[in-house]
Amino acid sequence: MGERLTPREILDKLVGFPTVSRDSNLPLIEWVDDYLKGHGIEAHRHYDETNEKAALFAHVGPWEEGGVVLSGHTDVVPVDGQPWGTDPFSVVEKDGKLFGRGTCDMKGFDALAIWALVEGHYSDLRRPLQLALSYDEEIGCLGAPPMIRAMQPIVPKASAVIVGEPSMMQAVTGHKGGFGYHLHVQGFEVHSSILHTGVNAILYGAKIIEWVNEMNAANMAAEPGEIAAMFDPPFTTLHVGTIKGGTAHNITAKDCWFGVDFRVVPGDDVEDWRKRFLAKVAEVEAMMQAVVPETRISLEERFQLPGLVPEENGEAESIVRRLTGDNASHVVSYGTEGGQFQEGGYSAVICGPGDIAQAHQPNEYLTVAQFEAGQGFMARLLDLLRG
Repeated sequence: MGERLTPREILDKLVGFPTVSRDSNLPLIEWVDDYLKGHGIEAHRHYDETNEKAALFAHVGPWEEGGVVLSGHTDVVPVDGQPWGTDPFSVVEKDGKLFGRGTCDMKGFDALAIWALVEGHYSDLRRPLQLALSYDEEIGCLGAPPMIRAMQPIVPKASAVIVGEPSMMQAVTGHKGGFGYHLHVQGFEVHSSILHTGVNAILYGAKIIEWVNEMNAANMAAEPGEIAAMFDPPFTTLHVGTIKGGTAHNITAKDCWFGVDFRVVPGDDVEDWRKRFLAKVAEVEAMMQAVVPETRISLEERFQLPGLVPEENGEAESIVRRLTGDNASHVVSYGTEGGQFQEGGYSAVICGPGDIAQAHQPNEYLTVAQFEAGQGFMARLLDLLRG
């Protein structure tokens, strides 16, 4: 039997792996796999197409359906250019805070979930407990869907999922869905004095960006539906965060690159928004090609994420409310893997230690009090599963 580490010892290990999304997470996954095997727990890996990243899932307790999944992601955002006061890949405790990249988002929860799984293995659980650790959450929640599909024929299907994104240990029952595209507007260069004979990729791209502004204004002015009213802001938002293009001020821009992201409130039709966006792109492309036929707009879908829809009498929500005593309504505008678990047929809720305001920040931290609250939550969950 291996050594049973404390949650803090596990957190130190996890943060020590620099699992930035652009890099492999395999060293972390291998460590978790070995740690679980050291306690007699069989873990399963599901690799991505490059074999450089993997998800991991495991099951303890009776070999039957109806268990609870503790869901976390292993990747973190970069620290490049951020003014850290400590080594971001070492946990530093100071002033009641645990500093380190991922302590809040979301290796703090991961550490607690691994601890709970091992503790559950040594307990007389009457209901199963499962662990699910994904990859590439930070770049569009890309790793969870294949992991969810891989889990179902290998381990008994659980009925409730707790996604441990930082929520200050509150029960978050809804979030916006979303999708996003990279656009490459390919124009035609001429001297700017005869710009009417060319196609300025920047100016035509601006027509799509102006449509984004118009949609945001219309959404903001509309009366929100009952579910949308729970969100801040209470409407679907469209966003352009970066743009580049052009070669000189006296040449019509041959190229323009930018992205458009959508955060869609539950109740709005994601596919309807997609159709409206693609129709606008096609309209602008037709205008370009009326001037120079070989111009075009290329699209690459960056991500697609379903929203988390509040469930009526949801099992996952009921469990979290019972364990936390939180009976208030909470929804968030950021996306998580919760909606993907819902699409996979699970009841899902978000509940984890930490404040989302700390996520992705320089000197990211998780308070010791929140980490301890998370451990208390896990201990009560184990009591519940013991029945």
